Amino acid sequence: MASVIHVFLVFLHVAPANTVSKRYGSQINGWVFPFFEQNWRLFAPDPESVNRQILARTAHTESDGSVGVSPWFDLTAVDGSAVEHHVFPSHTAQNMLRRAWSGYADAHGGDDSVRTERAVMMRKYLANIAADRLAAHRGGAFDFVQLRVVTRPVAAPGSAAGDRPPKPSENRLLPWWKVTRHAK
Repeated sequence: MASVIHVFLVFLHVAPANTVSKRYGSQINGWVFPFFEQNWRLFAPDPESVNRQILARTAHTESDGSVGVSPWFDLTAVDGSAVEHHVFPSHTAQNMLRRAWSGYADAHGGDDSVRTERAVMMRKYLANIAADRLAAHRGGAFDFVQLRVVTRPVAAPGSAAGDRPPKPSENRLLPWWKVTRHAK
């Protein structure tokens, strides 16, 4: 029964606008996004023209009221390692963080202000991914997470830059987000 409902909701999502999809659009989108989103990239891939490094840090309030902030942790390096050291890496290991960032950037634009329900959902999704990965790789408790995204253009093959990575074209610092308390 669950698979029939899933197929029906995905069908309503990809079908042309109709009475049912207009009336129940928020419920349909709530089911489809971000896990079952449909796109045509399989047939017309859009290769990345930039490399993004997504870093995260945590904060927690000490018993004396002071705030402790952790050093930055490279979430992208963890993903890269998971892909590099597996013969058959999962699609999730390759794309979850990257797609979460793309969805966040599309929904928020450049100012990180929330204007739609989708933007709220993408912020929570990205914050949860970061919080879960930080909890898995670091000990300690935390209540807040902050992300920094460093974007660098992909160096052209045989470029004169040699082994130096290209200079960042964007260094975006996101605001602190409250997350469900994580402790390990």
